[in-house]
Amino acid sequence: MILIEIAVASLLLLLVALIVWRVSDVLRASAAWRRLASLADPAPRFFDPAMIADLPEPARRYFAYSMTPGAPLARVVELTMEGDLCLGDARDPKSQPIGARQILVAPEGFVWRVGGKLISGSDGALPETSWTRFWVAHLLPVARLSGTPDHRRSAFGRVVAEAAIWSPATLLPSKSVTWDATGPDTARATVSFAGLIQSVSIDVDDDGAPLRVTIDRWSDANPDHKYRLQPFGGTLSDHRDFGGYRLATRVEGGNHIGTPEYFPFYRVRITAVTLR
Repeated sequence: MILIEIAVASLLLLLVALIVWRVSDVLRASAAWRRLASLADPAPRFFDPAMIADLPEPARRYFAYSMTPGAPLARVVELTMEGDLCLGDARDPKSQPIGARQILVAPEGFVWRVGGKLISGSDGALPETSWTRFWVAHLLPVARLSGTPDHRRSAFGRVVAEAAIWSPATLLPSKSVTWDATGPDTARATVSFAGLIQSVSIDVDDDGAPLRVTIDRWSDANPDHKYRLQPFGGTLSDHRDFGGYRLATRVEGGNHIGTPEYFPFYRVRITAVTLR
């Protein structure tokens, strides 16, 4: 009987510890979200086509499509989305339905908060750190990474790639953002921030709608599980208007885009956008 009581008490202590750990994750993600939200400019500037007059033609086309003259230059973008996150590979995707909310403030960082029946947790980055903290069934910790230079560099790649999709105002030319053209319908932005440099290529159609975003991302998503630069990106569709911006609301993407190994493990539909 004593052994049974000890076992039960041990299980209860373990359960309490896991709950405390889970709550701690939620609180840290919430604090990071508030920190990024506080970066909204209380007196924003407004988009003027003169800001892009010296850019390569594909870049001008991208901005002219994505932003209406007079649109406030929103730094903070909040997104609500639903879709699928694949935990397997092309042969066995192990697709899981998810709902998620995200705040994106390029180049400073992002918080992606995911809720699903099986997988929940968050990905995120701040100027000084980054993290991946996910849970199975809300109680079992999995895929926990944070604080390493490799992970921070990889997370910065995501910030820049998603800025090209949902936060074009943050990619307007400046001391930290430069542009060049790599083809008649492809523009490339290069972003420098906090000692990190990341380029993103944007393929546009005749009207300037972004159809594909690609980066060379610092990643260990490869058979060797070693960090190296490799293709990452996705395709964009169903562009819609949001307060002076025209943004893609359907995105699918993954590692090794443009190669036979490409597997779009991320497929989402944007259901709400708030620009601050």
